[in-house]
Amino acid sequence: METPATIASQLRARIGDDHLGYVLDEQRYSWHQVAQQSVIRASMLKSLLQNSPPHIGVLLENTPEYLFLAGGASFIGAAIVGINPTRRGAELARDIRHTNCQIIITDSAQQELLTDLDLGDVHTTLLVDSTEYVTLIAQHSDALMQHASQDPSPSTPLFLLFTSGSTSAPKAVVCSTTRMAMSGIRASEITGVTRNDVCYSPMPLFHGNALMANWSSALAHGATFVMRRKFSATKFLDDVRQHNCTFFTYVGRTIAYILAQPETQYDKQHKLRHAFGTEASALDRELFEKRFGCRLIEGYGSSESVIVISLTPDSPLGSLGRPRNPADDIAVVNPDTGQECVAAKFTEHGAIINPTEAIGELVNRNGGGAFEGYYNNDSATDARLRRGWYWSGDLAYRDADGFFYFAGRDADWLRVDSENFATAPVEEILRRFAGVVMVAAYPVPDPRTGDQVMVTLEMTPGSIFDPVSFDTFLSSQRDLGTKWAPRFVRITTSIPLTANNKVNKTPLRSEAWITPDQVWWRTTKDAALEPLTLLLVVTLHQEFHQNQRTAFLPVGAPA
Repeated sequence: METPATIASQLRARIGDDHLGYVLDEQRYSWHQVAQQSVIRASMLKSLLQNSPPHIGVLLENTPEYLFLAGGASFIGAAIVGINPTRRGAELARDIRHTNCQIIITDSAQQELLTDLDLGDVHTTLLVDSTEYVTLIAQHSDALMQHASQDPSPSTPLFLLFTSGSTSAPKAVVCSTTRMAMSGIRASEITGVTRNDVCYSPMPLFHGNALMANWSSALAHGATFVMRRKFSATKFLDDVRQHNCTFFTYVGRTIAYILAQPETQYDKQHKLRHAFGTEASALDRELFEKRFGCRLIEGYGSSESVIVISLTPDSPLGSLGRPRNPADDIAVVNPDTGQECVAAKFTEHGAIINPTEAIGELVNRNGGGAFEGYYNNDSATDARLRRGWYWSGDLAYRDADGFFYFAGRDADWLRVDSENFATAPVEEILRRFAGVVMVAAYPVPDPRTGDQVMVTLEMTPGSIFDPVSFDTFLSSQRDLGTKWAPRFVRITTSIPLTANNKVNKTPLRSEAWITPDQVWWRTTKDAALEPLTLLLVVTLHQEFHQNQRTAFLPVGAPA
């Protein structure tokens, strides 16, 4: 039987390879240098680790050092815990303690995030921009190939990848060294990445998208991997032009932010050929290709990597496509009954007619064995593996031809006037409204029973929200469900995002209409939008109390 690929074996294959490997600003490393630097980190890390589990927390921006550490860990059977720098205080400490990190490697800019925190098992904290760290690296520079002679077991964890945490506390997904290596090979079958590509990575390296769909592909083929410390929509075009990038990956609202930048005469003067990512709207994909001449390959996937759905040439507009692997038994299942949901039915204008019966949870009924679990969280792992199936936690529906459509997270159900539906189709429609950069739709309780639809709109700078134009727009959307028009509309300059550019609805739901942002509302479902005044807020809460719905009170609500 052929030995599975591992990250260590792929790095070893790069020894002697002088092709350009890593790029950050003016820093350049050939693949041979990448392999050498990774082995040096292996020697250093091995000298510092004291016991099991051999977990190294990395709190860094996208830098070559981050990936040298990952390469070093791959040679000695250690695991990198990618720490999310947007987490703070007790939440950040919880992530580090939860994953039993022994060592934290960070820099002086982010060291203060760790000040006065209870970090549990951490016995060593190193700053990569300190003299101590430079000296430590030098002490191990003579051990160049010592740790590159034999791979750890293919099933050895190499990364603990935190989920986005947009609906609950982040979970640490276990990713073995073989799964990471194979993810790049499989991703390149979809994206077409070869050794001749220059792969641009604006997404954070602590997230699966940058590692599995970009870095791992570049490593597998020996392509050039260009990093940006943090995503910047304003610098995106400059970066891809400067480094002659041909490919990039994206997540969440990245494409929307790039499109919100002013058009320039250079928008098509670059070498970008394709990009791969998730959650860009159909409209944004169309606008991006028209403006930049670059095709976006949209897919569905997650850090768990158990369900992969890709667009096909015949995929209907707005769909996710079909399962990448025909052998996977992907289905939309009612989570209460375990029965497969019926196919979605649509009006002639594309509005779904039967959301209550057609929308369910996206499940792989033969994919349980592919999931490597969540570290130190058996209950969350068990929740994903009910009935021996893998349950994604995402809502979806499927049409009669077998094409899947994303409907939101499992927390995105709404029930309005006894009809159940999900938020993603609502958001897809509202993104068409002129001036909108981003949309978040979510349920807020009706004062009497069920839910009402609330949306938050982030507008382009200088745009002014006109409620009359908005209602005119809504009335012209032939695929807008009869219950989908928002009762509350919040206008903001910045929708909260996770570190990987996914919308974080948790604070929006908890605040509801109690916010310094401008909020518009309808007194009845057919009424025109009007400003929500403080007096109306008090009236709303009186209705909640009268109808014994005080279990829901937005943050800052009057008593």
